[in-house]
Amino acid sequence: CETGKQTGNVYQRSVSDHLAYVWQLVTAYAKQLVKVRNQKVKSMGLSAQVTATGHQIQTMHTQAKMAGAMGATAKTMAAVNKQVKVEDVARTMQTFERESAKMDMTGEMMEDTLDSLLTGSDDEAEEDAVVSKILDEIGIEVNTKLSGVGVAGHKLGGADKTKDVDDIQERLKQLHS
Repeated sequence: CETGKQTGNVYQRSVSDHLAYVWQLVTAYAKQLVKVRNQKVKSMGLSAQVTATGHQIQTMHTQAKMAGAMGATAKTMAAVNKQVKVEDVARTMQTFERESAKMDMTGEMMEDTLDSLLTGSDDEAEEDAVVSKILDEIGIEVNTKLSGVGVAGHKLGGADKTKDVDDIQERLKQLHS
């Protein structure tokens, strides 16, 4: 029986040695897992820093291009300012304003002259006399015919009256021309 005890002790020792060995492996693997996770976090952090650095470089490049464009714009503006004389522009604008005022006054004078010519009271009386004379020559009495006409010739009865009105209008046009 002692051999059974020895075998049992050896067996217990071998199992406990085996368990200790497995425990050491599990601990080593756990440590490696923690290190891999930490490296993954560090790697993601470094990747974010590299991406941020890339964006900063791109922003700096864009700003450099913008500075160059602003410099070119400033040079162009300086060249334009050298070519444009403020005094000449002011003088031209004053001349334009003066000539525009003259033109307005001339237009007003022409309008006043035409109004005075066209609104003479003698002209109206003379025109009425000419119209009456023409109507008398063609044999139309104004008062009797106009009372039956109505608004814009709506009461004209037939083709004969329309023809008479057309003839009168034609003769009036000939007199005015």
